[in-house]
Amino acid sequence: MIFLSNNNGKLKISDHALQTMLGYRQIGKKDLEAGGILVGRWILDSNDVVVDDVSTPMPNDIRKRCFFKRNQKEHQQFLLQKWIESNGTQNYLGEWHTHPEPSPTPSPHDRKEWKRIIKEITGVDRLFFIIVGTEKIKVWEVSSLNGKIITLTLMERS
Repeated sequence: MIFLSNNNGKLKISDHALQTMLGYRQIGKKDLEAGGILVGRWILDSNDVVVDDVSTPMPNDIRKRCFFKRNQKEHQQFLLQKWIESNGTQNYLGEWHTHPEPSPTPSPHDRKEWKRIIKEITGVDRLFFIIVGTEKIKVWEVSSLNGKIITLTLMERS
């Protein structure tokens, strides 16, 4: 999937990352929210970003029907492993989680968390947040400059 970013760049979600996230859609009435971090690359000399992989729910995450909180230490270990395997080219790009609704909308809690996260991360001007609904995937970009949350536009689905 490719989304148009706020700065005319593109956010590409690899097939591997996409299929991993889709595997956690909350199709059943008792399915719990799932989530993790986005790992990928900022493409040099462009505004493009590629999500190569995502972490998946870890044993110490908190998962409920309408709530997900990741265990920072376990997901950080996943990120460190990807960074080492890629010789330092893959980095933290943001977060993803599921919602039990067809076309997902971020909750006030989601928006508050995104703004908190962008304030804590140094060295990046933006991060991405993906919500996987039962039928659609949506992506938001959050600026570190002003905390503004922008919905990205789907360009094409691979």
